[in-house]
Amino acid sequence: MTGRDKKIVVVMPAYNAALTLEKTYTDIPKEWVDEIILVDDFSRDETVEIARSLPLKVITHSYTIGYGGNQKTCYLQALKDGADIIVMLHPDHQYDPRIIPDIVKPLLKGEADAVFASRMLGNPLKGGMPLYKFVANKILTFLENKVMGLNLSEYHTGYRAYSRRVLEKIPFLLNSNDFVFDNEIIVQLIHFGFKIKEVPVRTHYGRDSSTVGFVTSVRYGFGVLWTMIRYILHRLGIKQYRFLMEKDR
Repeated sequence: MTGRDKKIVVVMPAYNAALTLEKTYTDIPKEWVDEIILVDDFSRDETVEIARSLPLKVITHSYTIGYGGNQKTCYLQALKDGADIIVMLHPDHQYDPRIIPDIVKPLLKGEADAVFASRMLGNPLKGGMPLYKFVANKILTFLENKVMGLNLSEYHTGYRAYSRRVLEKIPFLLNSNDFVFDNEIIVQLIHFGFKIKEVPVRTHYGRDSSTVGFVTSVRYGFGVLWTMIRYILHRLGIKQYRFLMEKDR
């Protein structure tokens, strides 16, 4: 037993994850988790059928909204269910579910408001990360650290944990429904003064793991650059952006 008194909820934004979902679920350390929510973004395979055969809360979209839109549903449901800590884990088994204790401990101890499982603190190339993604990750992270004044090892991991107060504070519903959502939420964390901590994670880029293609990766890269530009303009007072403003009370 973990001796904790906070509700930990794992959310899994799913799209065509039938081949890896059960393995991902099996590797989740259940003694560290109170609830698991899977949100299916209108998969074309058996993701929903497999999910419903497991002890999960399953929510389905009636059409494909997008990765960012899927996360919005995930977080809203977790907050509704009373989560104190929300862990976002992809069901494609690319990230190791067994390190959930390492991710949530800094939040339980009050050492951080958000924790990122960083591939760059390990050896992602050994884990099968395509070289072009590795290089792009390094370049974008370098630029973002310069803009944000931080020294994170990467800004692009899809394996994260947030405290409840983070998701109650930042206006994440104003973020993109696409992949750049992940980057926008980091900018919001930094802008609103939340503390981020990183832990290393091993990754596995297997044949069954979902991965975005080259064109989508390029579009994401430009989205990251546009997010940084908006952040700079907002901080300088040149133009104000709603996703960097306080939620309406």
